[in-house]
Amino acid sequence: QVQLVESGGGLMQPGESLRLSCAASGSVSSIGAMGWYRQAPGKPRELIGTIPRGGSTVSVKGRFTLSRDNAMNTVYLQMNNLKPEDTAVYYCRAFATTRVYWGQGTQVTVSS
Repeated sequence: QVQLVESGGGLMQPGESLRLSCAASGSVSSIGAMGWYRQAPGKPRELIGTIPRGGSTVSVKGRFTLSRDNAMNTVYLQMNNLKPEDTAVYYCRAFATTRVYWGQGTQVTVSS
């Protein structure tokens, strides 16, 4: 009932910045909080941060900022000063009334 599509990933160099987007569609009225996760090669998926419904911005890890445009049903992840250890597949998650939904993920690679 809810579809999530991440975009904005790519190949970056250390020190650069990148903003990922996650657009929600379908039964968007059922969505409460949303979150960003990432999964590095050979490692389990980890939580980056969550932002509540109606929220504006949430800063996490000092270099990352979550923001939400509720009118557009879109959540963003601003990543500054990228490091090689940030290399991972980044996933968007929506917490709906009866279940949670995952996006397909977008690859971020940080390398010189």
